Amino acid sequence: MLHRETVGRVELAFTDREGGVSDGPWSSLNLGTSNGDDPDVVERNLALLADELALDRLVRMTQVHGADVAWTSEVADGEIPVADALLTDQPGVGVLVRVADCTPVVLVGLDEPVAGVVHCGREGLVKGVVMGAVAAIREHGTEALEAWVGPRACGRCYELPEDMADAVGAVVPEARSTTSWGTPAVDIGAGVVAQLHELGIPVTDLGEHECTIEDERFFSYRRQGQDSGRFGAIAVIR
Repeated sequence: MLHRETVGRVELAFTDREGGVSDGPWSSLNLGTSNGDDPDVVERNLALLADELALDRLVRMTQVHGADVAWTSEVADGEIPVADALLTDQPGVGVLVRVADCTPVVLVGLDEPVAGVVHCGREGLVKGVVMGAVAAIREHGTEALEAWVGPRACGRCYELPEDMADAVGAVVPEARSTTSWGTPAVDIGAGVVAQLHELGIPVTDLGEHECTIEDERFFSYRRQGQDSGRFGAIAVIR
């Protein structure tokens, strides 16, 4: 486990790739079910995670690089909603985001027990998925929030064609970057942090000095290709 802490009634955690039962390129705590790993083994990894965090129920998303937000209260048992932000006000129900270079975000409500996780890549940043999740929590009646931003591909490594990098920078200037070898890039994490600060939300950036492409402690699609696993972030109300 990379990080685990409790804030009020909310416990949050960020995983790395250690502590599971997958092998090969997915070794070992692969939480992704669509990357070639044995689905039964992945389910065991998810069960291990749920047990470690003492969850009554673990809800995950089918992530599509969009901006849709789902609430666990509207998700039936066993259902996997298509969304890129998943929120809960139900005690014991863990919400999970899975990544392998994109930016994982945990949101915690301070006025009342509300928590959420967000999957934010290049498209999600431009579409405003983080801001959409914050708006949904605030519409729920919780104004004060804190955020945790996890490991992701860093701005020194996340190379893109110039037109794509410029398109991101036109929407979120803080995300425009340059690789360590001098080519156009984006820093999605920096863009997410900038958006959160613009909304008045304090941020703990756990991934500020991490890079999933460079560090084999994490899964990375850019480094491993289609066979990369997924690590994640979880939040649960106690």
